[in-house]
Amino acid sequence: MKLLVGYDGSNSAKAALELACVHAKAFDASIEVVASLEGGSVTEAVEIQHAKEDLEFAEKHIQEQGIAANTHLFVRDMTPGEDIVKFAKENAVDTIFIGVRRRSKVGKLLFGSNAQYIIIKAPCPVMTVK
Repeated sequence: MKLLVGYDGSNSAKAALELACVHAKAFDASIEVVASLEGGSVTEAVEIQHAKEDLEFAEKHIQEQGIAANTHLFVRDMTPGEDIVKFAKENAVDTIFIGVRRRSKVGKLLFGSNAQYIIIKAPCPVMTVK
């Protein structure tokens, strides 16, 4: 069984990581941790470095619990939601775990929601954590 965690280092992402670890232990699964930054000239080296550090933390945390883990950092011309769904489809992921942030209805209308995109387009069940 293969689980995927969309990870950005936020508190909700850490909660999703914890829940994925519980499921991985229960179902003898591995965890793929994916961080995604929209590519292009606007993506700065500092953002990339922070994402790498967040992934290193997540990988270490998972492996300390005896769970197999791989991390992936994508910096390309896709939203994080698109990246996660694409990865899940290409890698036969069984369940996706994501943290969700509270945002006003107007904010969701103006900016969209990566979580909403993942929930609608994912090829597998999606567990959300606040």
